[in-house]
Amino acid sequence: MKQKIVVLTGAGISAESGIKTFRDSGGLWENHRVEDVASPEGWYNDQQLVLNFYNERRKQLLDCKPNRAHFALAELESKYDVTIITQNVDDLHERGGSTNIIHLHGELLKARSSVDENLVYNWKKDISEGDTCEKGSQLRPHIVWFGEAVPMMETAVPIVRDADIFIVVGTSLVVYPAAGLVNYTPYEIPKWLIDPNDMPLPRVHHLKFINEKATIGVDYLVNLLLNES
Repeated sequence: MKQKIVVLTGAGISAESGIKTFRDSGGLWENHRVEDVASPEGWYNDQQLVLNFYNERRKQLLDCKPNRAHFALAELESKYDVTIITQNVDDLHERGGSTNIIHLHGELLKARSSVDENLVYNWKKDISEGDTCEKGSQLRPHIVWFGEAVPMMETAVPIVRDADIFIVVGTSLVVYPAAGLVNYTPYEIPKWLIDPNDMPLPRVHHLKFINEKATIGVDYLVNLLLNES
């Protein structure tokens, strides 16, 4: 039976593909206050602004390509049972070849009903005012905004508890609730954190730090794991 690797990824792995992060503009996201474009209050106050914002993000994503880190994680599936748990809303893991991905914060290439979160649609074009679900309600981006619950955490936690190896890439383990997943890992398993920034490491047993950007650090670790198996 293959060992189970669980990988938690954040904005740092997609940044090298050209995807902008929240921190690029000192608290602003593409010149917008995060609260105005990524919260239920922002949606209530100005739906058109929110739709326009995510329409632009969607267009940007379609012009971006997966990088070496995405492809390398997919290569792990040749010898391991791999689950990617990502905070990112892009589809770069899918395009990189990974086949088992949990999106904690939603997906940019999907839209959902604003009255029934179970009505979700694949969506690569703009979402416009007047685009409605089958219940007649305005469609919104399929994104978990600040202040909203993160329902996929309930799916992620049992998977993390069953991991044989846990890897964190491109997130500093400060964005909750996703950062709390490391606390559900088995005590004895190896854990790796890949990040280019010097940081105080969380108090996690058997944690090793690779001080590199995602493309370099992931490639190094994947080669190490594939040669060990």
